[in-house]
Amino acid sequence: LDEIEALSSIYGDDWCVVDEDEKIYCIKISDCLEQPKWTVCLQVVLPPGYPTAEPPIYQLNASWLRGQDYMELANSLEEIYIQNLGESILYLWVEKIREVLIEKAQSSDPAEPDNKKTSEEVDEDNEEDFLLDYQPVQEESVKMLNFITSESQEDEELPLIQHGNPITDRRSTFQAHLAPVVTPKQVKRVLEKLYENKKIASATHNIYAYRICCEDKQTFLQDCEDDGETAAGGRLLHLMQILNVHTVLVVVSRWYGGILLGPDRFKHINNCARTILVE
Repeated sequence: LDEIEALSSIYGDDWCVVDEDEKIYCIKISDCLEQPKWTVCLQVVLPPGYPTAEPPIYQLNASWLRGQDYMELANSLEEIYIQNLGESILYLWVEKIREVLIEKAQSSDPAEPDNKKTSEEVDEDNEEDFLLDYQPVQEESVKMLNFITSESQEDEELPLIQHGNPITDRRSTFQAHLAPVVTPKQVKRVLEKLYENKKIASATHNIYAYRICCEDKQTFLQDCEDDGETAAGGRLLHLMQILNVHTVLVVVSRWYGGILLGPDRFKHINNCARTILVE
């Protein structure tokens, strides 16, 4: 509570309480106060064990922030958490993000932030066209795994698949599915089994991530898939990393209901995944 009160006084209107009971907060971070060029919205959920036993669950939202930029920033935040275990770190996170934004603003790179919208973030006027033009890519997701699995047809045991409770917000529905996996072949089998379900196969997005512990017990075979929801797979994988879970595949299905959710869709994806992992 002291940390939240301090942050509120330091950052003023840029600090926003999303849900006091659930301890969800959001802060807008820019490279400068006047005419900012680079801006990131940091949303955090403080779990019951924070700060002594659990890290904040967070999302970084910016239209330009994706790919390598996202991973580098996420890794920086994770390093800060590890270096300050058991301590309050939100102020350190905010200032680290601001430092990165200032560096980008001062760099010789003339590139402007990419404000092009992706996935569901299309113009309101074009929503109907988006729904009509959408082509399912689930089969492509399965084909990708063929690259890392043997072509032999030997049977691989199908793990038990569990399904979480769906979350509905403004006609969009999210549901997580989980299965224990120890090989990429099992990942492929679980995905194929899920796509046999017509409802799951018809989802607008089936985002997934998995982590498999290697024989040395210190490294992981891991991968993720956005399935058209830009950066969602990477966010899901990062959630699994900071929760330190492995030997598991998590799939989150999202059925788009025609109303744009903005950053809230990432909150629902991560909440679905976190809930089924905890259960």
